[in-house]
Amino acid sequence: MRALRLLDWKSEPVLTEVPEPEPGPGQVVIRVGGAGACHSDLHLMEDFEAGALPWGPPFTLGHENAGWVHAIGDGVTDLRLGEAVAVYGPWGCGVCARCQVGIETLCENPGHAPVPGGGGGLGLDGGMAELMLIPSSRFLLPLPEGLDPVHAAPLTDAALTPYHAVKASLAKLTPDSTTVVIGVGGLGHMAVQLLSAMTATRVIAVDTKEGALALAAERGADLTLVSADDNAAAIRDATGGRGADVVLDFVGADSTLAMGAAAARTLGDLTIVGIAGGSLPVSFFSVPYEMNVRTTYWGTRPDLAEVLSLAARGLLRSDITTYDLTHATAAYRALKAGEITGRAVIVP
Repeated sequence: MRALRLLDWKSEPVLTEVPEPEPGPGQVVIRVGGAGACHSDLHLMEDFEAGALPWGPPFTLGHENAGWVHAIGDGVTDLRLGEAVAVYGPWGCGVCARCQVGIETLCENPGHAPVPGGGGGLGLDGGMAELMLIPSSRFLLPLPEGLDPVHAAPLTDAALTPYHAVKASLAKLTPDSTTVVIGVGGLGHMAVQLLSAMTATRVIAVDTKEGALALAAERGADLTLVSADDNAAAIRDATGGRGADVVLDFVGADSTLAMGAAAARTLGDLTIVGIAGGSLPVSFFSVPYEMNVRTTYWGTRPDLAEVLSLAARGLLRSDITTYDLTHATAAYRALKAGEITGRAVIVP
C-alpha cells in the first residue's frame, strides 16, 4: 500500500510502498478516510534532530485520523467491521493514573507506552496511508451519526486541542467576559466556534491574514483585528480598559505572547497553545496581578468524545481543503506558505 513517510529528520516526506499492516491481539486496522495535515508535522520535517525526542524516523505521518474498522485482532469485542471511528492520537501506557482517566497525553509511565510521548504519526505509523494499525481499541471512538471520517479527522487535534484549552478556563468565560484568540488558522478557527458553542464570552480574533479573520467572523468572532503593534491597546479599548479575561495564543511567538500578556486582565488566563518557540518573562510585576500563564497539550479521550458530539450536532465544523495522497506534500507546502484556510485533510 502507499504511505507518506518521514524517512529522516530535516527532510521532506516521501510517498512509498509499504506492507499492509495486520492486527495482533487487541489491535485494530482501520481504512483511513481522512488524515489532517498539522503545523507540528512541519516542525518534525524542519526543526528536530536525532535525540531531540524519545522516538524518530522512519514513520508514516498523520496524527489526526479517522476512518472505518478494516480488520480486528483477537480479543477486540467493542468494535465491528466497517464501523466509522475517530483515532485518539496520543498513545499512553493505559495503566498509570493519568491514562486510567483518559489523559494519555500526560502518561506517567512512558516506558510502557507503544511509543514514549508519541502515537500514530508521531514515532509510529500514522494515517497518511491507505491503512493504519491501532495498537489498542481504546484509541478508537465510534463516530456519532451524521459525522463522516473526512470531516472528523481534523477534530482529533485541531478541535481537541482548543477544546481542552477552553475547558481549562470555563469558570472565567462568563457572559460579561472577553476572550482573545491569537491566530485563527487550523486550530484557532475551531477555538472561535467552541467558545461560541460553549460560552457567552465575547470573542476577539487576531491574525495576520484577512481570509482567516473573515472565517473567524463567520464562525462567531465579535471583533477581528489584523496583527499590529497596537493590538493590546485596541483590545483594552474594546473592553473599556479592563483587558481580556482569557487569551488563547495559537501562535506562541515572542510577539504574540507579549501582546497577550499586555492585553490580559487581572485574574485572567493566558494559555500558550502554539509552539512557535517564543518565551514570556514572568515575574511579579511583568504580568497582570494574579494572571495564570499555562501551557496546554492536546486533550483527553473524554474531551474527544465531547468534541465529536458537538460536531455531530452541528455546533462545530471543520473547514477543510482535501488532497489525495499523491498530492500530500503539496498540502504541506501550502500549509507552510500560509495558503490553507481552515485545515488541510489528506484523503487516501
